[in-house]
Amino acid sequence: VAVFHDTHRLERSDNRMQQINFVDTTVRDGSLSLWALGMRTGAMLAIAERMDQCGFESMEFFGFAGYIKYVKEHKENPWVWMGEGAKKFRRTRLRYHGGLASGFEKIPRSVRLLMIKRVAAHGITLTRSSDPWNDYDAAAVEIAALQELGMEVIVNIIYSVSPRHTDEYFATRARQAAAIKPYRICFKDVGGLLTPDRTRALIPLIQQNIGDVPLEFHAHCNNGMAPFNYLEAMKLGVETFHTGIPPLANGSGQPSIFNVAGNAQALGYQPQVDLEAVKPVEKHFTTIAKLEGHPVGAQREYDHAQYLHQVPGGMISNLRFQLGKMGMAHRIEETLEECGRVRAEFGYPIMVTPLAQFVGSQAAINIITGERYKEVTDQAIQYALGHWGKEAPTVMDAGVKDKILSRPRAKDWANWSVPEMSLPEVRRKVGGSNVSDEELILRVIAGDPAVDAMLAAGAPKDYSAISQPLALLISELAKRKQYRQVYIEKNGMMLRLEQGS
Repeated sequence: VAVFHDTHRLERSDNRMQQINFVDTTVRDGSLSLWALGMRTGAMLAIAERMDQCGFESMEFFGFAGYIKYVKEHKENPWVWMGEGAKKFRRTRLRYHGGLASGFEKIPRSVRLLMIKRVAAHGITLTRSSDPWNDYDAAAVEIAALQELGMEVIVNIIYSVSPRHTDEYFATRARQAAAIKPYRICFKDVGGLLTPDRTRALIPLIQQNIGDVPLEFHAHCNNGMAPFNYLEAMKLGVETFHTGIPPLANGSGQPSIFNVAGNAQALGYQPQVDLEAVKPVEKHFTTIAKLEGHPVGAQREYDHAQYLHQVPGGMISNLRFQLGKMGMAHRIEETLEECGRVRAEFGYPIMVTPLAQFVGSQAAINIITGERYKEVTDQAIQYALGHWGKEAPTVMDAGVKDKILSRPRAKDWANWSVPEMSLPEVRRKVGGSNVSDEELILRVIAGDPAVDAMLAAGAPKDYSAISQPLALLISELAKRKQYRQVYIEKNGMMLRLEQGS
């Protein structure tokens, strides 16, 4: 015990001057991972100024997936958040997530470039970008385009587990990532698959191969180990970590800022965050979670099956829902096992968007039809042809690849390429000359009917009363049209609300 305490005091002394910085992911990755992007614009606007006081180095502000969700489901204009929200941040640098990526959508490049121009016009000039294959030849082209538009780019090295994802693989990809001269490199554990042992092995390896490019760490808590991995990385010299504010932390999101900062301080580091300033933000989002029925992120138990199928948590929920619609919800475990087999036959792609969805969809079809690869998705054909990454056809199981490409439908996709249009051509097809750049982008991404419905819905809901309980109570009671009079009495004060005739 005496030796332990002496060592611990020495560790604290050595670490005392090292500052630990935090990137807040609450309204971007937290909302995506835990609330399926259920966060409303007004809920973010109501707390934005307080979030700016927390001392975060930067904050993930918005990402591509949000455009469709906000327009189609919330009927809210995402440019309101990027315009009005950005004005509320004076101390905290804001990040756009995704660079020029567009998920499943094959959006014309001219529109994607315009989108980044508009993001930068709102003062958001930092972006974090991935290639799902960790292909830095492809990433180099995108980074050059982003830099021309005034963006500084953080490049992800995405962690995965498979026979292909060896130490040598990560050393090579780290060198390739550093060679394109990004603003920073981010080691990203999207599946929550890292263990402390692998963290201790890979962080020094990556550091050795990226030279003087700064490194940050982004991890999900799917398997409960991300908080431990952050501490191991801290001891190895990483200084910037991605965290969320409860209730939009833990679960399938990032570790809680309270947990990571507290543990950093206990180890003798200097966490650069004002936790007292974070508490009102936590209270605000917890109130919204209760009012709107959103889940509260909780620490997860270790689940070894996660290493066998590697399907992201949100995708498991979707697979269960899709199977349930066909009366096959009881076959979810079979489907997850099949995901592991399909992933191996597809050459062990990293289970991130869109590759994870390609694997999951094909696995589900194999289970539903009762015969493997009897039917295949268009995306599986495109994958085998290399439309979703040049590496895919070279690493696939040859027999499965032949089975996919032997059907007539494959001929339709063989010579296909992304249809490219200039902005004038896009304008002639969508919206016309009177539509603003920002509305044009939304019409291309979400479609005219969805944008028309969004515009008809008006301004986002006002959440400013959330932090004022009495005002919220009065606001909610005023909506109860079945009551003519309402009395509120407390501590000698009486308030009467009465409907007019």
